[in-house]
Amino acid sequence: MPPITESAGERSHGPRYLSGQTLNHDSLTKHRADIPQYGWRRAVYWMSGGLFNPGIGEAEKARQQLRERVRRRLHAPHRVAVLSVKGGIGKTTLTACIGFSMAETRGDQVSVIDANPDAGTLADRLTGDSSVNIRHLLRDLDKLDALTDVTSYMTLAGRLKVLASDQDPAVSEALTAQEYRRVAQLLSKYFNLVFTDCGTGISHDTMTPTLEMAHSVVVVGSPTVDGASRAGHTLDWLESHGYAEQARNSIVVLNCKDTSEDVDAARITEHFRPRVRAVVSLPHDPHLASGGRIDFRRLRLSTRDVLTEISAHIADGFPEPYSERK
Repeated sequence: MPPITESAGERSHGPRYLSGQTLNHDSLTKHRADIPQYGWRRAVYWMSGGLFNPGIGEAEKARQQLRERVRRRLHAPHRVAVLSVKGGIGKTTLTACIGFSMAETRGDQVSVIDANPDAGTLADRLTGDSSVNIRHLLRDLDKLDALTDVTSYMTLAGRLKVLASDQDPAVSEALTAQEYRRVAQLLSKYFNLVFTDCGTGISHDTMTPTLEMAHSVVVVGSPTVDGASRAGHTLDWLESHGYAEQARNSIVVLNCKDTSEDVDAARITEHFRPRVRAVVSLPHDPHLASGGRIDFRRLRLSTRDVLTEISAHIADGFPEPYSERK
């Protein structure tokens, strides 16, 4: 049999059955976005062996849209400060949860720093390991010139890299402004996102460089008289100390670990809405309320959804690339 040869038309235009088609992910794979992951729709899909797909509901569509916002492209390192004038309001817990949510959703390099001057608990909540910490990093900082060098002084929670504070009360020293600045600058060389747990209060030495270097600010309050008042005082302090723009662009998170039926939570939200970029209420979650190490698989779906929403608001503040600016 003579060999099969291509005609001139086939050589110049390609096989007819590929005309108008592109070989890429969308044309060669089955779409997965419409496969339900929650509720009765998921049960129907898996019980039918995938033969019947009811599609995703409105809640899951909204969830996917939030995740797409979180994945917004970032063209330069972005630093986020999480702060409150009040201790015990859940700021460290929130820093841990937002950092983890961002790292898991985006997949790029995300880190958190415990800048609490009083032996903070960020690493305890995330990994339980503070055997290496910010003091060890500062000691060897001038020798570090690669990501693997830096991460050897950090612990890992999922995709999130955690830099612990010094935990030994016998030898620990409060972190100075210059030391924080050096650490933040180093991490910004290797991490797309750097979250700082600012510690209790707003008057310690590291607050000035933290706010000067922060691109986004998250203010933590609660839907109680004291918690709302403290969040308001935090914004007042920012505005009166030269950080008015950070205050206007901040995200207020009302942590509902403490609530009262005597307080009008909706009124608190409406009070803050004109002052800031976004106001979000984080629902009470029994797992977070225990105060122990956080296992994100044990968080309620509603909690995870709100953490994604907070992450989306942060990502909305990412600057546009220079090529797209007018």
